[in-house]
Amino acid sequence: MKLALFDLDHTLLSGDSDVLWCDFLMDRGVLPREAFAARNADMDARYKAGTVGVAEYANFYVSTLAGRTPAQWEPLRQEFLAQCVVPRVPRDAAELVRSHLDAGDLVVLTTATNRFITELTAMYLDIEHLIATEAEIVGGLFTGRTEGTLNMRDGKVERLHHWLKARGHKLKDFDSTAYSDSINDLPLLNAAKRAVVVDPDAKLLAHAQSAGWKVLKLLR
Repeated sequence: MKLALFDLDHTLLSGDSDVLWCDFLMDRGVLPREAFAARNADMDARYKAGTVGVAEYANFYVSTLAGRTPAQWEPLRQEFLAQCVVPRVPRDAAELVRSHLDAGDLVVLTTATNRFITELTAMYLDIEHLIATEAEIVGGLFTGRTEGTLNMRDGKVERLHHWLKARGHKLKDFDSTAYSDSINDLPLLNAAKRAVVVDPDAKLLAHAQSAGWKVLKLLR
């Protein structure tokens, strides 16, 4: 059996879903720019450097959902997909996903961004299986907090093992390939039988060259 594991941001998407979502909400006056712009830029920079705390990063972006129901967010979520996500999915990236789907591989989108923001992207790419950071909902409202294991760094591997176990499988059962751009995904890339780096950051590129991993360019 073959398993294809895709990171989303800067791998299949030319940009970062969390950062784009925050910018989108500030542009529409939903979030106050004076309170969020600098923190958004700082989170983005420290994520790319691989230095940001996992809980700090995930909870900052999930906090943007606080106080509304999923239904209340839905019109903005749909607009975000159409205006900010779809135009940033390169043809080569979509075709790579399609090649795995057409081959009958088990294809999983695994992202540090929360499920509510990314599930429409997974649907757009025809990816049925999504592992993402979970946003807490209490009384029908997003609380602005995460819940469960955060799907970032080592958490991506932990969540993947849990997801496969629930399906009656183990990672070792698969001829697995992991695709990512980020040094943050080194645990996932190491866990797969085959690692492919996509438009990698400088740290990941250096590691990939040392390890002899394949390097792809998709984000044109």
